[in-house]
Amino acid sequence: MAANRYVGDYPVIGIRPVIDGRRGPLKVRESLEEQTMGMAKSAAKLFKDNLKYSDGEPVKVIIADTTIGRVGEAAACEEKFRKNGVAITLTVTPCWCYGSETMDMDPNTIKAVWGLNATERPGAVYLASVLATHAQKGLPAFGIYGRDVQEADDGKIPADVQEMMLRFGRAAVAAATMRGKSYLQIGSVTMGIGGSMISPEFIEKYLGMRVESVDEVEIIRRMSEGIYDEKEFKKALAWTKKNCPEGLDKNPAFIKKSPAQKKKDWEFVVKMMVIIKDMLNGNKNLPKNCGEEMIGHNAICAGFQGQRQWTDFYPNGDYSEALLNSSFDWNGAREPYVLATENDTLNGLGMLFMKLLTNRAQMFADVRTYWSGAAVKRVTGYEIEGKAKEADGFIHLINSGACCLDASGASKDKDGNAVIKPWYEVTEKDQKAMLKATEWCAADNGYFRGGGFSSRFLTNYEMPMTMLRLNRVQGLGPVLQIAEGWSVKLPDEVTDKLWKRTDYTWPCTWFTPRVTGEGAFKDAYTMMNNWGANHGAISYGHIGADIITMASMLRIPVCMHNVPDDKIYRPAAWNAFGMDKEGADFRACKNFGPMYK
Repeated sequence: MAANRYVGDYPVIGIRPVIDGRRGPLKVRESLEEQTMGMAKSAAKLFKDNLKYSDGEPVKVIIADTTIGRVGEAAACEEKFRKNGVAITLTVTPCWCYGSETMDMDPNTIKAVWGLNATERPGAVYLASVLATHAQKGLPAFGIYGRDVQEADDGKIPADVQEMMLRFGRAAVAAATMRGKSYLQIGSVTMGIGGSMISPEFIEKYLGMRVESVDEVEIIRRMSEGIYDEKEFKKALAWTKKNCPEGLDKNPAFIKKSPAQKKKDWEFVVKMMVIIKDMLNGNKNLPKNCGEEMIGHNAICAGFQGQRQWTDFYPNGDYSEALLNSSFDWNGAREPYVLATENDTLNGLGMLFMKLLTNRAQMFADVRTYWSGAAVKRVTGYEIEGKAKEADGFIHLINSGACCLDASGASKDKDGNAVIKPWYEVTEKDQKAMLKATEWCAADNGYFRGGGFSSRFLTNYEMPMTMLRLNRVQGLGPVLQIAEGWSVKLPDEVTDKLWKRTDYTWPCTWFTPRVTGEGAFKDAYTMMNNWGANHGAISYGHIGADIITMASMLRIPVCMHNVPDDKIYRPAAWNAFGMDKEGADFRACKNFGPMYK
């Protein structure tokens, strides 16, 4: 699909077919070889057919050279996996095996075990035994066991097993992809926002990443000294002039910028985006004497401070943030970047989690205002309907125009439904539709004295969405909040009245959660009142279950969610920490600790 923009290969999934090691006159092992290796091949095919890396390529899966019946074969498998970059293992078996001799003992791999539910051989017995041993040794593993008994010669993977296997695979690939990459903060703390107070210790221990910090003046240095790709800049500027029309300028006349000043601002913000992209992952096309800058920071995620020191003097970062977070630019469709507004590192990492799970562009927004049904009726005369009525209202998601253009909902699936597509499915038609749905308003010079432009669009469609927030709490550590719900379509005149009560030049999305009638999801008000920060990361689709699985791999407990209980999938050892799922999650995460300690 596309070249890997990061240093280092993507994580490989290794399949471990384990088997009853007994040979002898009854040829126990020999009778199971074909079935056991068949399970491994079926699992490998399922992963390769359904999972992709963030560059759009199918995941790489390898299988042990032989079945594993004794410890020597387990060691040979581990050596092969080590040489081939395996970070994730799935052990499969239809039968009893010797647990501690055949299990994956590598402390750095993410593990699952599939034991076949069949009557001929006790695959379930091995599964239970080896999962107990994993827990005993402090090596948590996910258990995979089908609900219905299968026939021994049935080579198909049941639907429920496929669901568990793919949820494990998606989450594990996402978690392992972050290892060895960087978070690049450009600038530092923004307006006293806690999320922009970066914690290298958290990022290193929980995610296996490193933190790179560069002052914003580096952008000015590169502009001043010509350290950018001039050809790329000219191409980007021409594309911007053709595709990014100016919208409303609400500034009063005495501080409104002239057309000549705005022309310079456009050149500035386009060059700024070109430079930030180079800072993230390098660019071999920089001038020949810029070998150091060509390297980049191997950043899989980044944040830009902006306010206030930068935006009081220079054009804002909204153009860079909006387009880097989108699934395309002047070069066409490409893997979205993650660039967090206001250097909210925690929100940027939340965006990264969901991008790696879905390969879709992610939204960044303020969780700005809760509108109850009564308040909407009082202000507009409109009686809210549908899912918003069920939740007694909705939440206004809005921030200076730094949200991905994909959130406009202008892309459509084959049935004409609004969608945010995986980036490798985004067509030229989709790109044109997203650009047509977006205008670029002059920056509010009250917020941004240095000027610039903010993207403006309306998410005028109902789409399934998942909100995520990563927070850090002293004495507790990192926690996650998840809210599945939908964007809300309102009549145009209602949207107009509500939108104009805040900043009318910024992207606008109305969101309502799936409510349960109790707890944090009693209604939309209670959900917002329990939200842990001023920002939220938002993804297309209901992906809360995948996030919960990934969080357990990273040992980050989930303190709030509205995911159905039957979709919650965590390592088997979590069952030993009590019958209350959320409390058990906290206790298990604390007990096992971060992966990279």
